[in-house]
Order: sequence, then C-alpha cells, then structure tokens
Amino acid sequence: MKIFEKIKNHTYNFEIKHFITLFAVILVFQVVVGYLNKYSSRNLISQTRQLYKRDAAERVGNLTTNSFELLLEQKLLDPKEEEKLQIIRAFNILFSQQLLQNNIQEICLLISKNDKINAIDNGRDLYHYFLEDQPIKNQYEFVSFSEDRYSRIEQKIRDNERIYSFVDEDNSFHVFVPFVPRGELEGVVYLNMRPSLKSLNKAITFSYREINAVFTILILFGLLAMFYITSYTIEDRDLAREKLFKMREEKIKNQVANEKEALFTKRIHHAHHKAEKIMGFIREEINSLSKDNIKKFKYITSKYTSFVSRVIYNMKWHDSPIHASRGVLFRSDINEVLMFLVKHVFKRTSSPQQNYSFEFDLDDDLPKISVNEYVMWESFEPLINNAIDHNRDRNINILIKTNYLLDDQEIRVIIQDDGDGIREDLLEENEDGVKKLFLEKFTEKDTDNAGYGCYIAYHIARKKCGWNIDAENLEEGCRFIITIPYQGV
Repeated sequence: MKIFEKIKNHTYNFEIKHFITLFAVILVFQVVVGYLNKYSSRNLISQTRQLYKRDAAERVGNLTTNSFELLLEQKLLDPKEEEKLQIIRAFNILFSQQLLQNNIQEICLLISKNDKINAIDNGRDLYHYFLEDQPIKNQYEFVSFSEDRYSRIEQKIRDNERIYSFVDEDNSFHVFVPFVPRGELEGVVYLNMRPSLKSLNKAITFSYREINAVFTILILFGLLAMFYITSYTIEDRDLAREKLFKMREEKIKNQVANEKEALFTKRIHHAHHKAEKIMGFIREEINSLSKDNIKKFKYITSKYTSFVSRVIYNMKWHDSPIHASRGVLFRSDINEVLMFLVKHVFKRTSSPQQNYSFEFDLDDDLPKISVNEYVMWESFEPLINNAIDHNRDRNINILIKTNYLLDDQEIRVIIQDDGDGIREDLLEENEDGVKKLFLEKFTEKDTDNAGYGCYIAYHIARKKCGWNIDAENLEEGCRFIITIPYQGV
C-alpha cells in the first residue's frame, strides 16, 4: 500500500497513458512470443517426428523382424500338431501384439515371388509358407502404397539389406525392414505407423505458456522496478530543477534590478546635467526680472521649475508609476512644448558663432494629449540635441514639424536636419526589431558617456508614453519620426 501511496502522491504524475503504453508493449511482446512459440513448436515436432522415424519406428520394425526370424529358426523335425499350433500362435501374437499398440496401424510380411508381391498378416500363412513350403492361400489386401513403394526399393533392399522408412502427407510412417530368415533375404516386414504427438504437443505448449507467463511477470516486475527507480530519479531531478529555476529567477531579478538601476542612473545623470543648466537659466531670469517682464518671468520660470521638480521626482523611482507620466489629468500641447524647448533651451545656449538654425512647420489643429509635458520634454530634447551634437563642424537647419492625421487617428512629430545623417550600421535592426541607434551605448561618438540620449528618448517614448519612434536617413541629413496614437479625449 505504501508504494501506491508514493506513486499517487509523487510529484511525477504517472498517467493512464503510461499504463496503456506499458500494456501495449506487453501485448505486443505476448503476440511476438506466441508466434515464436508456435514456430518453435512446429520445428520441435518436426524434428521429433524425424527422430521418431529414425529411432523408434525403425527400432520397432527391426525388433519385430528379429522376432519372426528367431521363431522361424526353431523348425522342428516332424512336429506334432500341438507344437505346430504353438508356433502358429506365437506368430499370431507377434502380429496382434504390434497392432495393439496405438501407433501401429498395420503390419505384414511382403514376399516377392514369381514377379508377384504376396502379403502375409497371420501366423498360419507364415507357418505354411516358410516351414511347410506351401503357397499362400489367403491373399492379404494391403495398402497400395506399401506394394508400390516396395516394388521400387526391392532391389535396393536386396543389394544392401538396409531398413527404409518414409513419411507421407498424413504423417504416417512406412517402415520396410529386410526379412532374412535362415540367412537369405525373403522379403520385408512392413509396418504402417501413425504416432500420436498430441500429448507431446500439449506438453510443449503448456511448457511454453509457463515460460511466457514467467517472462511476463518478470517484465512487469522489471517495469515496476524501472518506474520506482525512475520516480525517485525524476523527484531528484525536479528538486534540482526547482533549485536551478530559483537560482535563475534570482539571477534574472538581480539582472533586471541592475538594469533598472543602471538606466535610472543614466537618466539621472542626463537629467541632472539638464537641471543644472535650467537652474542657470532661472538665475538669469531672476537677474533680469523687472516690472515690465514679470508675466513672462512667471511663465518661463514656472516651466523651468516644473522641469526641475520632475527631475527630482524621477530620482525617487527606478520605474515611476504610469499615472505620473500619462493620464486624463494631463492636457499637454505638443507644439507649445517644442517651441519652448527651442526658444528657451536650445536658442538660449546658442551664440552667434554656433552653426545651426531652427524652422517650424506646426499643425495649428494639433489636439492636446494626455501625457505629462515634462515627459515629452525628456523625449524630444535628446533627439533635437542629437542633430546639433553630430553636426558641429557644419551649418545645419533643423526642421520641427507636427501633423495630425485624422484618418489614421495619429499625431506625427518630425525632427529633421540637413546634416551628415546617421551611420548606416546604426540603422540596422536587432532580433527584436529595434534599430541599434536606440540601443544602449551605440553611438557615433568616441566618448564613454555617449550613446544614452537616443536610448533614453526611445525608452521614454515606448515604455512611458506608448509611442512609436523611428529614424531614417534622407538624401541630405536624417529625421526622427515620432508617431503618437490619438483617438480623442
């Protein structure tokens, strides 16, 4: 009972399909073994029949013939009637005694005389023919097979005096034993024997069935032993696999945490640099504050301070909540964010010697979207800055374009320049379909801290806002395309 409880409560489920498979295997095995047993039994019986023909049948015929020959050698001079009857009775006993055996169908002496085959099947004819030299009066009606066969082999028997035996289609043995009374061949003793091999076949079949049953039991016990051992092996494997999965899970968790920490650090590094620059702009605004520009001062400084607050807020989270980035509470104007970035960030840091200019093509019908404007700031700013940083040795024009596609229910933001373009290998996609330009540390710069601007912009656009972002080269320059799904508010 304990083993069944173990099987039932085992972590490895031994289902009904496994039992069906085992049953099918045993059934096939039984069929194969049964066929082999049947084939083997046939061969064994055939070999037994041949052995019987060579040994038992010929031995019986030889003994019978010797008995006739010995009796004939006891010829008496002027025997009395009583002695004569005893000899005839002895001959009849030899004939009848053989016929009493289950396997002997007929017995007779075949005598060839005057080109004619005579058959003797009783003691009186035998006595009269051999001891009184009288002709055979009662002709024995024997099987034509024996007469025909004897006529064929008579000369061979006379030449070598050997025993000849044959088997016909109904498994009857026909034995021809040379009959040589007084040293001279007179004919043959013919025996028709039909041995019964049913008992032998039954014994062999029973023996094979016993062996088959023993093998089946051994196989069943072997399968149970294999199952028992396999169950414990699988249990150990499952425990080891569980520990391995836990180790991998812990490793993946640590890896994800490290990646989040690294991304968080990179974002803070970039945001800290931008916040430091914005704080400088705030000081400049404070220094230039007057009665005439107080309204403008409030607008600009509120934007700057809100951006700095966003940077500080981001410092608290590896992955800030989604409601802090987008939601129905936000009503942000993309055109306003882009114009503020250009006018109060990029143009504010520019000087007459710097070689880039801006051009706008903004859609006035662009709807407001439910995304935090400072999250948009973090996404747009690295893309605009990318055009400036990679074309410092030439004059470029940066085109910023927005468009609302009502039929496609989407907003497109294009940031385009007429500079050198993006290196072709950075536009190749990896196995996830992401272009290398948007992967970590893939950049055209040689510095160690490069390669994070487009990576952070892509991460924020895809993960935070649910936007699609792409980059492509033009005949002159390149452009970034930000596609924003919009289904109305």
